[in-house]
Amino acid sequence: MVQHESPANDPQRLGRRGFLAAAAGAAVAPALLGAGAGAAAAQEGGRGGGRGHGGRDAVRKATTLTGRRRLGRLEVSSLGLGCQTMPGNLYGPVSSRENMVALIRTAYDRGVTFFDTAEAYGPFESERIVGEALQRVRRHVVIATKFGWNIDPDTGERLEGLNSRPEHIRRAVDGMLGRLRTDYIDLLYQHRVDPQVPIEDVAGAVKELVDAGKVRYWGLSEPGLQTVRRAHAEHPLTAIQNEYSPTWLGPEAEVLPLCEELGIGFVPWSPVSAGFSTGTINPSTRFARGDYRVAIPRHSPDAMPHNMQLVQVLSDWAVRKGATPTQIALAWHLAKRPWIVPIPSTTRLSHLLENLGTEEVELGRSEVEELNRDIEGVEIQGARQPEGVLAACGVEAPLRATS
Repeated sequence: MVQHESPANDPQRLGRRGFLAAAAGAAVAPALLGAGAGAAAAQEGGRGGGRGHGGRDAVRKATTLTGRRRLGRLEVSSLGLGCQTMPGNLYGPVSSRENMVALIRTAYDRGVTFFDTAEAYGPFESERIVGEALQRVRRHVVIATKFGWNIDPDTGERLEGLNSRPEHIRRAVDGMLGRLRTDYIDLLYQHRVDPQVPIEDVAGAVKELVDAGKVRYWGLSEPGLQTVRRAHAEHPLTAIQNEYSPTWLGPEAEVLPLCEELGIGFVPWSPVSAGFSTGTINPSTRFARGDYRVAIPRHSPDAMPHNMQLVQVLSDWAVRKGATPTQIALAWHLAKRPWIVPIPSTTRLSHLLENLGTEEVELGRSEVEELNRDIEGVEIQGARQPEGVLAACGVEAPLRATS
């Protein structure tokens, strides 16, 4: 987040550094011990950053979000929580389903009000986890989910291709409402543009759901630019969700200016580059069987050594700011625009608290400019996603047939 610069020897800054270090090293216990605040508190005991209740309170304060942002007219916390990895079939198995529920509740307890899921995550299981975790605080949170893949609404079977036909959207949303244990969805995205369905038909179906009280706002994920304009003209969009990170600056050329022009919020997915920006992935990393990241070209043995220059940039800034590379990457997002809200995914309490500590990282305007130059100075090798994934990005919806 952009703040006025303060001297390096500022005692308050040094105090925050200690708390951030403690937060980044939190949760070394093997699993969450319970839901909500009790889980976090159980793992905070005995850490650095102070003694007794005073130290724990200080660390808690440094890892609790207070900032709020707007996606269109929708107010959310300055960081969201991506729940894509919680079913355990993307980056490898998770500790347990119960721990994922507890992690979401801890995130809410620490100020997160924005939770992102989709019917495709699992399929269905991520929505079920989110629904169970947030049922008791439903009116105090913003839940985003997505339709668009050709998934059987009854069985969850993945069928070929995409499906945004209006009748399918209506059935998909009814299933989402049941899994999320709610009677409305705050933010409903089309997960990918369907090349067979005019976006006006999609917008019309969503508008019917809004009129019925089942959906509040809507958005698009990885759409073509003209599709954004057509969709927004039919029923105003609240958010665009695209991949955006220090390793992928693509949205800066046209997507972000378009969002600014139309007053649409922007939600970066994979804001820490599927873990690469954290500094925990390097040329020696061997991904577990079934880990999706092994298929990402920029993680290939040929590209990885070169791309480590970006990790070095973030690491150098982390030392300079008394933070972690992850926090630098997320603070960079927050400094870009006031209507950008990153949604880092995690399945670990230590990573959640580290992410939430980002608000304590102060970047002055000149520092933001310098950090931008440093990031832009590294030319990332390898595509951001596998070829099949990229083929569904930036797609323009077909025009309506004329009689």
